[in-house]
Amino acid sequence: MQDVQTRLTVTSPEQMRELGRRLAELLRAGDLVLLTGELGAGKTTLTRGLGEGLGVRGAVTSPTFVIARVHPSVSGGPPLVHVDAYRLPGGLDEMEDLDLDVSLPESVVVVEWGEGKVEELSEDRLHVLIARTTGDDDSDTREVTLVGVGARWANGALAGVIA
Repeated sequence: MQDVQTRLTVTSPEQMRELGRRLAELLRAGDLVLLTGELGAGKTTLTRGLGEGLGVRGAVTSPTFVIARVHPSVSGGPPLVHVDAYRLPGGLDEMEDLDLDVSLPESVVVVEWGEGKVEELSEDRLHVLIARTTGDDDSDTREVTLVGVGARWANGALAGVIA
């Protein structure tokens, strides 16, 4: 099965949050989302939008020092499990204590810095790659690439995000 890929340009933090809100409309319990991008790229900002779109309780902030935060739904939807794997250099074994494999079936699990660490959790996952545009480090402009992996994303659902 071929991965499904969509690219878009985001020019402000508010647009990044809005992208998160739109992505949340596609997400359901059991979805794994991997966020990749350098420090300050907008991973947590996107996750704030996901939390708003999913209707979860609590402010979505970077879980860098606590590793993971669970945000229960206030609207009957799935909880958001927000993980920051930045300080975990190992793979899934190192994150075993987080019980992500147990949380995944009933939650939307978002892992910042998860590339190369948590792919084993699900054959179906959404990779979100966020890159600053070249040449202007002060710009808020980001190139965002959404890569849907597996049968879950093969139906073209990502195309609706850029509409």
